[in-house]
Amino acid sequence: MLNEIHKDADARMDKSIEALQNQLNKIRTGRAHPSLLDGIQVSYYGADTPLNQVANVSIEDSRTLALTVFDKSLTQAVEKAILTSDLGLNPMSAGTVIRIPLPPLTEERRKDLVKVVKGEVEGGRIAVRNIRRDANGDIKALLKEKEISEDEARQAEDEIQKLTDAKMKDIDAMLALKEKELMEI
Repeated sequence: MLNEIHKDADARMDKSIEALQNQLNKIRTGRAHPSLLDGIQVSYYGADTPLNQVANVSIEDSRTLALTVFDKSLTQAVEKAILTSDLGLNPMSAGTVIRIPLPPLTEERRKDLVKVVKGEVEGGRIAVRNIRRDANGDIKALLKEKEISEDEARQAEDEIQKLTDAKMKDIDAMLALKEKELMEI
């Protein structure tokens, strides 16, 4: 029973960290990366469709993304979707290929992005702490129902805390890496 609680907490914490990594990948570091455009939706025959389903996103060079739109009639809609996104990108169309140059980041913008990263990381920490709280609640419920002894409960809570500490170190390492990426020139 305690093993299941530990495994469940570990799996849920891993999912939270993976979600945090996906969020951090979307934050622009000045280098072109296809995941930058993951959140963009294009109006395709009246339905909002993810950009990667209507166009092929590739890296042309370190500061330029290239989109090859599958349907020529969608080129204008894709451009509009990129322009109206809050990414601050200015696409240039050449037939079915849309090039998106990434402007260099200013020092002020880099500092703003670091604040955004810290906010995302704090959200990840909170998610991991909530999972720890849930696991400890499950352990206390087992103790209350007299299915485990107090020593077993204390040991299980210590293991959950060690797991939480390890995941927090992973999150801190992700933060340090992303800050370093953002502050590089």
